[in-house]
Amino acid sequence: LKVYVACQSMLIVLVGAVPDYRIDQEGILVSRADLAKHIRFADNFTSIVTEASTSWCLVEQEAYKVSLASSLFFAGLLIGNITFGPLSDKLGRKPMYISGLFFDVIFGYVTALAPNYDIFAVSRFFAGIVNGGMALVSFVLTQEYVGKSFWSFTGSLTNLTFAVGIAVYALLGYCVREWRYLALVSNTPGVIFLLLSFMLPESPRWLYSQGKTAEAECVLQYIALGNGKERFNLKLKPSAETLRKDESAPGILNLVKHPVLRWRTVILMYIWYVCSFVYYGLTLNAGELKGNLYLNVALSGLVEVPAFPLCMLFIEKSWSGRRKTMTCFLMFAGFACIFTMFVPTNAGLLLSPTLLALCGKMMVSAAFNIVYIYTSELYPTVLR
Repeated sequence: LKVYVACQSMLIVLVGAVPDYRIDQEGILVSRADLAKHIRFADNFTSIVTEASTSWCLVEQEAYKVSLASSLFFAGLLIGNITFGPLSDKLGRKPMYISGLFFDVIFGYVTALAPNYDIFAVSRFFAGIVNGGMALVSFVLTQEYVGKSFWSFTGSLTNLTFAVGIAVYALLGYCVREWRYLALVSNTPGVIFLLLSFMLPESPRWLYSQGKTAEAECVLQYIALGNGKERFNLKLKPSAETLRKDESAPGILNLVKHPVLRWRTVILMYIWYVCSFVYYGLTLNAGELKGNLYLNVALSGLVEVPAFPLCMLFIEKSWSGRRKTMTCFLMFAGFACIFTMFVPTNAGLLLSPTLLALCGKMMVSAAFNIVYIYTSELYPTVLR
């Protein structure tokens, strides 16, 4: 699933790539129609920039619209991350996950078939909402399927597939040079994942936290049988939360009511902001690096792969743990990014800004992976 999420998140890097172009007429072109007739693109691929229609023509004064479409997607991502979490606590993990994936596929096809830029931009905004929310809920759902001793492994493995997805998207872009076909091909796996997702059970932890012990028992039996275990008698006791009928149901306000949760939330929000800002900044900038466009995008994904074994190695050690390891990775990522500003472009391969950027990407990927796992462990199921 994360491969599909990565393709949608990285879509604008290739779909919005700006090829070299020239305008074969001197003087001032008074209209977009004139500009569309006289512009000539050099590369052997198409993007929303190369669309000949005057409703696109995203060059010169209209060039900012490519970045605007990317910004709209990530604005939607922010909204999805904020809204899908509380909704999944109230309505369930599986309903929010499946509904998010369904609309993600729908808006993905709208993006590919958009007749003009306005529809393209709006579809990217709504795709960001459901893509971000669905991805977050799917991560929590995966973590709640397994015991706490497996959280670091399943969390790292889930995020690893996102990195692989970036490389897969680069390969798809190399093979499919027409941007509409690329958007269609990148979106189609979502249909397969959607159909397979209907076979997934609801989170047993969420069911238990809601007092649905009978359903939680059935899910645990189903998981045990899937793992090759024999059927056994299982009887869950009602959780403490369900016995407190007189108290209001836990909600997002609990994050600010309790001092410990309040400071924990503020600190984690800042860490999430830093990781997201640096990670997506370096990832989306892959298309601006010198060299082959598709190779740069693929490397920006593959460079993350070593980060996940490192995470699994260090976060389980008693002398390092989650907090210390995450702090170190964030520091290394920061130094690598800062040094890119002071290293000359002709410094050589071993000390080039591109290499430092890739190292920073690997370090921040490791920190991002840990904060995913760490956050899910620091909050109870009803607030996760």
